[in-house]
Amino acid sequence: MSTNALRTSVRFPMKLALHVTTSHGTLEALTNNISANGILFTGPKLPGIDSQIEFTIQMPAAILGTQGDVYVHCVGRVVRHQEQEGESQAAAIIDEYYLRA
Repeated sequence: MSTNALRTSVRFPMKLALHVTTSHGTLEALTNNISANGILFTGPKLPGIDSQIEFTIQMPAAILGTQGDVYVHCVGRVVRHQEQEGESQAAAIIDEYYLRA
């Protein structure tokens, strides 16, 4: 998928805690927005571009309109870094995802 396709996907602004697992360990982060194809997140330390990452997002029931929270486990890769409002951010494409109960 091209970067332009990722950027034109509908994005949902959500600030959710995120644990990003890389080959170098786990990093703490916070989501900025999420789409069907990717995620934009910020944190004190970000994985490098082209890094393979895994993370699980806890989607609150109140946002989804479901009876309970839904957990989505994602596998992806970092495609770019950017600075916005003094924050370092990383954008990642989601290559695979699995719903967890």
